[in-house]
Amino acid sequence: MLHEQIKNNIKKAILARDSVLLETLRSMLSAFTNELVSKNKKPNGMLSDEETLAVINRLAKQRKDSIEQYKKGGRDDLVKEEKAQLIILQKYLPELMKKEEIEKIAKEKKNELGIDDAVKKGMLMQALIKELKGKADGKIVKEVVDSLF
Repeated sequence: MLHEQIKNNIKKAILARDSVLLETLRSMLSAFTNELVSKNKKPNGMLSDEETLAVINRLAKQRKDSIEQYKKGGRDDLVKEEKAQLIILQKYLPELMKKEEIEKIAKEKKNELGIDDAVKKGMLMQALIKELKGKADGKIVKEVVDSLF
């Protein structure tokens, strides 16, 4: 289980004296605990791999948003720190689909649903997000859908 693997990696990070890795892993475990509590489970329980990946995805998205904000504020020191944590988080996530792959699936789904005008673009977007959840970046999916109309 991914949750357990991350717990065990904390020990390795402590021994390696890697403070960035340790801080990132601890924030992940904290988020896992919050997720467990929000689902009315025991805080010391384990999340399924799917739930674990959802939490890590959320944390990665938060890091990306923080990087944007820190860049706007001219805080390069914090941008560097957030990027380092984002790299660690991304190591635990499956590789996302390329834009070309998403385009192919989007065209097939568009034909399958018989959508031919921009008014029904939302239906296509919804179907794609459901199908590609966790496999593709939502921003890229939106770009692809927009380019089809």
